[in-house]
Amino acid sequence: MVIVRIVVDGMGGDNCPNAIVEGCILAQKEYDIEIFITGPKELISKELKKYNVNTNKITIVDAREVISAEEHPAMAVRRKKNSSLSKALYMVKNGEANAVISAGSTGAFLTGATLIVGRIKGINRPALAPVMPGKNAPFMVIDCGANAECKPKNLIQFALMGDIYFKKIMGVDNPTIGLVNIGIEEGKGNELTKETYNMLKQMKFNFVGNVEAREISTGNVNVLVCDGFVGNTILKMYEGVSMNLFSIIKNEMLYSFRGKIGGFMLKPVFKKIAKDFDYKEYGGATFLGVDGICIKAHGSSDAKAIKNAIAQSIKYYNNNIIENIKSELEEVNSFC
Repeated sequence: MVIVRIVVDGMGGDNCPNAIVEGCILAQKEYDIEIFITGPKELISKELKKYNVNTNKITIVDAREVISAEEHPAMAVRRKKNSSLSKALYMVKNGEANAVISAGSTGAFLTGATLIVGRIKGINRPALAPVMPGKNAPFMVIDCGANAECKPKNLIQFALMGDIYFKKIMGVDNPTIGLVNIGIEEGKGNELTKETYNMLKQMKFNFVGNVEAREISTGNVNVLVCDGFVGNTILKMYEGVSMNLFSIIKNEMLYSFRGKIGGFMLKPVFKKIAKDFDYKEYGGATFLGVDGICIKAHGSSDAKAIKNAIAQSIKYYNNNIIENIKSELEEVNSFC
């Protein structure tokens, strides 16, 4: 049996390196994998020593530089070849690791994944594709910020990659594909959405038409296709509404004695809702279209989120997502 090798950016995210190291240890306990952690050797080693575990399958890759969120992504990746992120990406590029995970700068990660690992041949633009919690089922929004401007061909490729991901990773036999738009009618939207709609309805996908923003959170449509500007707006709005809604409910419950009693009685319900809508349960957002497994964990990821991102990368590898995209891409591109 092939042992999957995962490299994790030890200096990426708000809670590095402690949460990163702990997440790797949790994953190592649960899965038979080999893990590499990039970062300053003495710092990562110090964190590992806090845990009384066998670390034979956790290797530190010394990296003396760190790319911060404030740096220009392309310049940082080019200049800081000894950074924890760059070294991790080069390990995937050189076949030393099967997947890379980082909770660091999204821009730098995407830039590095594209420049260092490279795109799948035939994919014009990789896309950031998080799976998000919905009322009835999880759903994917693709793209969520990698490409602010797109052409119809890009959106068609997004649909293909999302379709394959949902089949192989989420276990949905015939995923529904929707086009994010300002109305459900066929003629709605701008030139991009109109042309994309006409192309999607002629293809083999289970295309269900336009989807308005208010219907996205139901989870009734598995894959929501859009450009990165729209997708990132959806993502940030979704996160903001969720956080504020929970905050409002909590404040109202604590406002009066009656609210406290009601809150106590409903505590199991709220715990389940919080778990269902917890991003940590979903691991991270995949950069689909890159010729290597690249998973972007949330910037505030804790150990649980890192462990789940590692689990996600294992599933991605075992289901041959990249090879599936390559095998179906030619047919899609010939249509475009």
